Amino acid sequence: MSATDDRNRQTLADLAREVIENERIVNAIELKIDRDCENILALFQPVAVDLRFVLATLKINSNLERIGDNVEGIARYVLDVDHPFRGELLAEYRVEEMYQIAISMVDDTMFALLKEDTALARKVFFKDDTLDEINKEAARLTLKSIAENRPDPKHYLNALSIIRKLERVGDQTKNIAEEIIFFIEAKVLKHDTKE
Repeated sequence: MSATDDRNRQTLADLAREVIENERIVNAIELKIDRDCENILALFQPVAVDLRFVLATLKINSNLERIGDNVEGIARYVLDVDHPFRGELLAEYRVEEMYQIAISMVDDTMFALLKEDTALARKVFFKDDTLDEINKEAARLTLKSIAENRPDPKHYLNALSIIRKLERVGDQTKNIAEEIIFFIEAKVLKHDTKE
């Protein structure tokens, strides 16, 4: 391994450890938001749109914490390999594409909530379909790689695990979009296949 490769590996490891540390902060913030929502419910007894906002906030908070858990899991998979993932493997698995879509979904829900824009929240549902497709393809690629006895099987298994975590981020972001629509439109989309 060259000195540059060693520095890159160290940088990735440092970033992964930072993500793991930040997840603890996310957990603490989740607990505070939960307590704040409980206090609002107990002290002010909100109704109508205010009640929907508090209920949606509780669920959004929980989904954001779960996103943090998945991101921490991804960081642990990065730390688990002896050397960085090869660019060809990441391209074949569409990891970068999946990451960009997942980030855009989180951004869409954030702006949808801030702007109270349910059309923007609904865009998340279509993006989640792409994440589901990439996830299915990654399972097929992993089976093929193992059958062909390609080198670094742990890399293929970890790449599949990362894809699965990103797919879960998409699901949780979709849940957030549903809560935004509930808050704004008073519509419950959970388990509704029409949306």
